[in-house]
Amino acid sequence: MNPMSTNRLAASLILFCATLTAQTAYLGFDRNAYPGDANLKALHETFSYTGYWLNHPPGEKTNSWTAHRDAIKSAGFGFLVLFNGRLYAQLKPVAKAARLGQSDAQAAAAAAHREGFPAQTIIFLDQEQGGRMLPEQKAYIYAWVDGVTAAGFRAGIYCSGIPASDDGNIVTAEDIRQSAAGREIVYWAINDACPPAPGCAFPVNPPAHPPSPAQSGVRFAEVWQFAQSPQRKDVAASCANYNRDGNCYPPGIAAAKQLHVDVNSATSPDPSNGRSKSQ
Repeated sequence: MNPMSTNRLAASLILFCATLTAQTAYLGFDRNAYPGDANLKALHETFSYTGYWLNHPPGEKTNSWTAHRDAIKSAGFGFLVLFNGRLYAQLKPVAKAARLGQSDAQAAAAAAHREGFPAQTIIFLDQEQGGRMLPEQKAYIYAWVDGVTAAGFRAGIYCSGIPASDDGNIVTAEDIRQSAAGREIVYWAINDACPPAPGCAFPVNPPAHPPSPAQSGVRFAEVWQFAQSPQRKDVAASCANYNRDGNCYPPGIAAAKQLHVDVNSATSPDPSNGRSKSQ
């Protein structure tokens, strides 16, 4: 083989490998409020999937996502299916925590069925509090995981991937995994500190592409939330690319609409496997 052919082959292999690398992560968004049917087309030009709440999101009194699965699926999105979990103050003592985990798992499964999600959809438990999980929190989480699994779904958890400086630098995702006793749990890590986060960024095309969830600092994460709205000043103060009001606004939609988002990367364009060919 002549040197020219060798160089062309090497260049082709590099391009092929770069293409594969670029395809290993996909951008998605989540937000507490449903963005509205009219905005789905514009959002899908940037994002492959969206979060989808099964119960009231944190701090909300209603769930505006209910009954919108078909519209979201028709627009081409995959799903990150979410269930808002309990805070520590609600869980004491341990026996109560385990009972609440079981009942909340039943509620999550029932809601997923009502919304039309197929069996084996991954439902992520939203664990808002970080640091080392206390016994009540672990009792709740693992009872919830067991209940969701028994109901025919798969269990995931949204939790911190940031070392807790006030708690021995423990990383919540690692703490939960180490105590999971072999349970199969899919991890969605939050780490919006820059670095490793790119801040309010939307890399979808080469030469830039979505960061791998493993870059979050949680090597086993399958989803990484790397930007939040509003910007968390205690964590993401060094991120310089948020809007002046502190929010992260997606391309193609005017900031005046106030349709701010949290931004994620995932190893799949449908991280919850919430789309079904039979539906």
